[in-house]
Amino acid sequence: MSAKLEIIAGPRKGELIQLEDQTFTIGRDPSNTLFILDSALSRHHCLIEWRNESYEIRDLKSRNGMLLNGTPLREKMLRDGDEIIIGESKFVFHFSSVGVHSSPDYASDPTIVLHKESAMYLNAATVLTSQPPTERAMRDLNALLQIGQAINSVHHIEELEQQILEAIFEVSEADRAAILFTNSRTGEIDAATNWDRYLGPLKSMQVSTTVVNRVIKDGVALVGNDLANDEALASSESLAVQQINNVLAVPIEFYGKMSGVIYLESANPQAKFDAPLLELMAAIGSMAAVAFENTRRIEWLEVENKRLKDESGIEHKMIGESSQMQAVYKFISKVAEQDTTVLVYGESGTGKELVARAIHENSTRKYKPCVAFNCAAISESLLESELFGHEKGAFTGAQSQKKGKFEFADGGTIFLDEVGELSTAMQAKLLRVLQEREFERVGGNKTIHTDVRVIAATNRDLKDMVKQGKFREDLYYRLNVVSIRMPALRERPDDIPLLATHFATKFAARTGHQIEGISPEALRYLLQYAWPGNVRELENALERAVVLSSGGTLYPEDLPENVLETAPPAEVANGSFHGELQGTKKQMVVRALDQSKGNVTEAAKILGVHPNYLHRLMNNLGIEKKRRGTSSSGG
Repeated sequence: MSAKLEIIAGPRKGELIQLEDQTFTIGRDPSNTLFILDSALSRHHCLIEWRNESYEIRDLKSRNGMLLNGTPLREKMLRDGDEIIIGESKFVFHFSSVGVHSSPDYASDPTIVLHKESAMYLNAATVLTSQPPTERAMRDLNALLQIGQAINSVHHIEELEQQILEAIFEVSEADRAAILFTNSRTGEIDAATNWDRYLGPLKSMQVSTTVVNRVIKDGVALVGNDLANDEALASSESLAVQQINNVLAVPIEFYGKMSGVIYLESANPQAKFDAPLLELMAAIGSMAAVAFENTRRIEWLEVENKRLKDESGIEHKMIGESSQMQAVYKFISKVAEQDTTVLVYGESGTGKELVARAIHENSTRKYKPCVAFNCAAISESLLESELFGHEKGAFTGAQSQKKGKFEFADGGTIFLDEVGELSTAMQAKLLRVLQEREFERVGGNKTIHTDVRVIAATNRDLKDMVKQGKFREDLYYRLNVVSIRMPALRERPDDIPLLATHFATKFAARTGHQIEGISPEALRYLLQYAWPGNVRELENALERAVVLSSGGTLYPEDLPENVLETAPPAEVANGSFHGELQGTKKQMVVRALDQSKGNVTEAAKILGVHPNYLHRLMNNLGIEKKRRGTSSSGG
């Protein structure tokens, strides 16, 4: 027995992987058997497992699912030649085993059997070289065109089935017809749509299991007439009981995957099902397969889209699927429609403005402006004018009237970042706006009313500032009606690969560099680094890496020095350039500290670096504090 997984598209294209009799996992987490850095993959996406003398693929509740031969599936036993798509990666499953036999050839049977390789309408070259095409061939091609136009205009299974069955009665003399679907796991028929030419839809219809099983097993189309004298089909009890004289069945097969059968029958001995009709029906079966797969995919996407919307209920531009970020999404979905003041706090670079914009975009104010303003970016003298505007001549340089941010945001949302930096005087003015919903421009006496939602953000502890008398208590409670803390990136390391891939893709597109992915070694450094600057620092690091890389894969040497100065991960600590380099750095620092008896300033002089840099390097390299002594000064 030999089983292999060939990767024909995606970040690891070109690899051929031997499968053993064991569980084989695929995902973007490095712990998987097959690790693929792709933001569309979940950390643990799917597994391939040896079961019952064959291999089974099973989805591990992934975010984006998988396609097997073009069909969304959760689990299925694999067959040789199956194509698997997860994210940007495409695989072909190869399986061979002693004792596997090819399908029998029924060419010698009285029943007409058509293999897809010989089907005229399934091979364009055959049709094009027919010299000249017969009148019936022209009629059949026209019928195929009309059927194609009809079935491609519908997007629901029931309507599609009806269109196909109505078309079948137009091109054949069948009394009854059925579309049968197989179970993806067992291969047996588990759903059917039945029609009578004169009665319309039927609740049930007895079909020949002999015929249907033969089509499913061998993947052939077949037709039988005068069945009482047909040795190949005379043994079918259902045909004999119903006195069926003519039967035709063709596979519904999509990229090698058998998903069903189209079945026709007639009791009229004069209504012959001939070879040209078999050719036409084989083509209809092929067209129907594509239409069914597309329709199922559309319906699945509609259901999946609804599920995702029901789960989050929001639209946002944040990236992350960790439990911490799921809590953020849940918070946004709850407060967005409430029109209340929100306080977002957390370290710099955690994405506080993205939260504010997500709240705005999912609120009833979404069609009005969302104005962002950094309270720490403007000098105190200009701050009031920027927020509330000014009248002409209000101060030197005020040559015309100017509207402030609150006027521009009327009807919408204003996001006040770094609100903890406001002076006491500005805090009082902001409090009035929150309480009275009114203000005056600088130099003016006209009261301006505003309908604006305020979302404030800070990286400072406002409650502690209130205790110190640096922030008004009444303003604090006005701002802190509902609040959320944005998690630091080091608190949600599971999101780092997803974010890193997103930024690498973003900057590759912007710079025109061909970036295929991030090496496992580089990713381990990214996962180990503490990211004091949070997501913003990670974004900057990936921009630098993309710009400086020579294309292809991003490696540790493309990352910033401060990331590489972290103690190397265990997986790359020994035998790698960066692992050895960090080890050498650590030895040099420890030696200098020993020489200076723990005095960091003296050790910095020995090494020829700034003391601040040495402090950071010691932190990154994990050098114990006791080596630093009790003083970092020269005394």
